[in-house]
Amino acid sequence: MGSDYMNRPSVYVTIQARMGSTRLPGKVIMEVMGKPLLSLMIERLQRIPTANGILLCTTSNPEDDILVNLASTLGIECWRGSQNNVMHRVLTGAENCKADIIVETTGDCPLIDPTISEQVIRTYFETNADYTSNVYKRSFPIGMDTQVFSRTVLEDAYTRTTSPEEREHVSLYIYRHPERYKLTWIEAEKAFYDPYLRLTLDTPEDYTVIKKIFECLYSCNPSFGLNEILRLLKSKPHIRAINANTPHNWVNY
Repeated sequence: MGSDYMNRPSVYVTIQARMGSTRLPGKVIMEVMGKPLLSLMIERLQRIPTANGILLCTTSNPEDDILVNLASTLGIECWRGSQNNVMHRVLTGAENCKADIIVETTGDCPLIDPTISEQVIRTYFETNADYTSNVYKRSFPIGMDTQVFSRTVLEDAYTRTTSPEEREHVSLYIYRHPERYKLTWIEAEKAFYDPYLRLTLDTPEDYTVIKKIFECLYSCNPSFGLNEILRLLKSKPHIRAINANTPHNWVNY
């Protein structure tokens, strides 16, 4: 890419995470390879070339003090806000760290592939979009989820909705309104097309799958990506079968 690309505005990856979880409380600090899963996720996100920083967006609840301490230990920025109004939490966090562009991720994606996230970011800039993701037209496995938009667009969206659902799901209002915002997306190439594969963390079965993937791949190659994950699951289908019947909580567009 040319120098114009490299001079883009400040890009921050935000991670929405908290200790409270309906199906698997404390899931983001469950350990794999002797590390909290959130730590492993941050390690992966730090490999996104375009990102200027990482911002952990957690709640003001005392139980989330442990996540604030983890962020401090790992040397990333942290912001605390409302448990339910996540839209406001991310927006104020982005304002605090002066992020121009928000790369939205959630703490239940510890296997996220930074190469795919970078592809979403580059597509956002190249298409001059208001919103770009790899989930609007889902084709990648669940757990690769990356959504990109400007702080200005999020500010605009926030002023236009008071819906609890839309304020809980940060960018939901944006992609529900294609008549107002320019939406673009990337779709998985054939080798990566697997939209119902669960590489996300929401149940004990999900944790088992994620743990086995890290145990098989991390020691030899800490920066393994989706290609290596899919190759592993093809050779060891019993791992994929562990959470194959787990229902996913889809957000209604």
